[in-house]
Amino acid sequence: MIVGVPREIKPDEYRVAMLPSGVDELCLAGHEVLIEAGAGLGSGITDQEYEESGAKLVPGHADVFAAADLIVKVKEPMQEEWSLLRPGQTVFTYFHFAADSELTHAVRDSRINAAAYETLQGRGRDLPLLTPMSEVAGRMSIQEGAKFLERPQEGRGILLGGVPGVAPAHIAIIGGGVVGKNAAQIAAGFQADVVILDTNVDRLRYLEDIMPPNVNTLFSDRHNIREQLRKADLVIGGVLIPGARAPRLVSAADLKTMKHGAVVIDVCIDQGGCFETSRPTTHSDPTYIVDGIVHYCVTNMPGAVGRTSTYALCNVTFPYVLRIANKGLFEASRNDSGLAAAVNMVNGRITNQAVAETFGLPYTPYNGNSL
Repeated sequence: MIVGVPREIKPDEYRVAMLPSGVDELCLAGHEVLIEAGAGLGSGITDQEYEESGAKLVPGHADVFAAADLIVKVKEPMQEEWSLLRPGQTVFTYFHFAADSELTHAVRDSRINAAAYETLQGRGRDLPLLTPMSEVAGRMSIQEGAKFLERPQEGRGILLGGVPGVAPAHIAIIGGGVVGKNAAQIAAGFQADVVILDTNVDRLRYLEDIMPPNVNTLFSDRHNIREQLRKADLVIGGVLIPGARAPRLVSAADLKTMKHGAVVIDVCIDQGGCFETSRPTTHSDPTYIVDGIVHYCVTNMPGAVGRTSTYALCNVTFPYVLRIANKGLFEASRNDSGLAAAVNMVNGRITNQAVAETFGLPYTPYNGNSL
């Protein structure tokens, strides 16, 4: 099979979808690997390293799409890439369809086979390809929150950990999943006052057991969310419904109860965001202000730390890339329900129920066969 790895063209995206070690293994298995020249530079990987591992360097972005049977990316195809998609081609990447109607219709119309990292399931119905990037984003959320709470960034002028005699920042984390857990761990290290909200009481018990004393838990209901918004200097949104649009848990009216200069970090913005006032931003222009509240809504947070994120991502994606290359998507997913869950579209049909329901489009169950 011809496997193509194009350079990511999303603004401020520095990750790449394959390591030289992955190229080496694919070549040993008899596959041809095409790498767009310069694709790895944002992650500190040179063209020479790819060539030495057996890849063929391709100078043109469109040339990779034209030649490859399997495209392996990091982020969803950008609008200028939609015309490059070919019927029957398999694209394996983060798609986050539920947040983007135009992307959903464009990919459906292209008739590719779309396999999404974010809906692939592990044996315990976890999301193993989403987890490492959620870990990065959760940790980054506190790093970014600390920066934008500074007064020159229009924040409240708050030091997360405070100093002797001055209270630390109050941080509310909505969602106790992978993002929330990692955000809380870093925030706790800053000696901030942290509260995690979640609807899963068993998860709250687990977090209560493993977190230090400056991290507390609350059941996530409308009353508790509003109370925490009033207290918070920094709010992290990290809720997830696999494949579906993120639930709107904070309304525009709720912002008016917050302190002027408080910061919200919407980590789930790539699934539509959990704040009503959220809209996508970039690393080059990461924030905007609504009613005195600083909003940070960068859709590819891990892209800023490309080297860390690339290695973390490729560690978990490559075994599936190799399996798809060896067997083809349909054969590889026929007896693997976790990989089958990653298949969101086949030949113009939507095979992920959450995506179909989000846009009111027909849903076709996927059984491991071409449709």
